[in-house]
Parts: sequence; C-alpha cells; structure tokens
Amino acid sequence: MPDSPTRFDSRDLRTVGMVHVRALPGTPRNTRSPAAIADLAAREAGVLAEAGFDAILVENMHDLPYLLRTVGPEIVASMTLATKAVVDAVDVPVGVQILAGANQAAISVAHAAGADFIRAEGFAYASVADEGIFAEADAGPLLRFRRMIGADRIAIWSDVRKKHAAHALTADLSIADLVSGTHFAGADAVIITGAHTGDAASSADIEEAAAASPLPVMVGSGVDATSLPGLLRVAHGVIVGSALKVDGRWDNELDPDRIARIIEARHAE
Repeated sequence: MPDSPTRFDSRDLRTVGMVHVRALPGTPRNTRSPAAIADLAAREAGVLAEAGFDAILVENMHDLPYLLRTVGPEIVASMTLATKAVVDAVDVPVGVQILAGANQAAISVAHAAGADFIRAEGFAYASVADEGIFAEADAGPLLRFRRMIGADRIAIWSDVRKKHAAHALTADLSIADLVSGTHFAGADAVIITGAHTGDAASSADIEEAAAASPLPVMVGSGVDATSLPGLLRVAHGVIVGSALKVDGRWDNELDPDRIARIIEARHAE
C-alpha cells in the first residue's frame, strides 16, 4: 500500500470565515440554480480571503430544515460545485460542512473539490438534536470511509457538543472527558461552541478543552470583534459567521464594515 498523504495541518488557521451557501436544489428555500449558488459562494469567499481570513468554511446553512446524517445526491453534487468554485477563487485553505452531521458526504465533497478539512457533528458521542437522535457516533465509519476513498489528507474538525441539541446522554462527562474521547476517536481538531448559532462559547469550556488534549481548539460560535482577541489567547483559532453579516444575522448579506472589524481585532490579539 502506498504511503498515506500528509494530513492537512490545522494549527495555523487563526480566523476561518463562513460561506453560508444559499439553499440548494430540492430544499424548501431554494430559488437559485446550482451554478448561481456556486458563483455567489465564490464571490463571498473571495471577499473574505482578500480581507485577510486564514481559511474559508463552506456550509449548507440555508438548507432548513436539515436532514439527519443522510443527504441526497443533489446536495452532494451542488455542494461539490460550490466548494470547487470557492477552492478555485481563493488561495487559502477551504473546509466543508454538510448539515446535519452528513460527514461522509462532506468528506466526499472535500475530496472531489480539493478542499482541506471538514467540520463534523456527531463524530464522537450521542446527542438529541432538532433533526432527531444522533444515536451513533460516526468516527469509526467516517475514518474507514476516508481511508477507502483515498482522502486521508483531509482533516476532521469535530464539534465537541453539537449546537441546537440536548446533551443529557453525556451529562456526566466533563468537557475535558469529551475532548479526550474525541481525540481518542481520531479527530484532527476540536470545536467548542455555545448552545446555538451565534451564542458565545464558555471561556471555561475553551480553557478546559485546551488543557485536555494536544489537538487544536477552534471556537465555533458567537465570535465577534470584541471577543476575538481574548479567544485567540486561549484557542488556536476561531470560526466566524454571524458577526460578518448585516446586523449580525447569519442569513443576511456580508457587511464590509463588520468584516474589517474582525480582521482588525485579529491583528490586535
């Protein structure tokens, strides 16, 4: 067997900007063609990369309500088109997330489009989310699938506690326990978030995660220009979405002034 390709190194990505791909074909809010969606994603990614973001994360955030784990071929095809357009438009690393927890689809898209990492929900441990019950962690199947398709280069960033979910099933486990278990399961980075999109992550959770494992710790929600410098003193990096948009709402258009403030804050840390 040939040597496995070198895994993408996530440690130098201090600021990751979100591209919330418009609603894809077959989803309730879809109004655009795959080509138009891809073109808009590439233009937004270009704005963020030119502003100074270290990486871009492409996500099907507008595909509400989300499916649990499994999405159709129309989503995989459209996300591949959009992600490839982003990869071609920027000179920074690109990641993929397909909601909700469609991690095999995400790694397939990343591999085909030449992206570098995925964000994975439900990688380790179970939870109850608005999409349903994430009854089985998919680290085992996902890492085997990554090997099978020859995508070992692609890094997996795992959410430690999925947003928009109840975690009574793991209530007796600390953040340190969850991070250690996620590391043991084979993640390449861990993501700490608040309870919902736009909610700030607990500083105590971030510090506990950073102390529990050698993996890079990314803050995955609630990051703004005010909080960013302090977060980067503890975490390896931040993922910024809502704070880049008009009025701080994830489903609005990009706001150039907000983008500039985030980049200014990044260089002030």
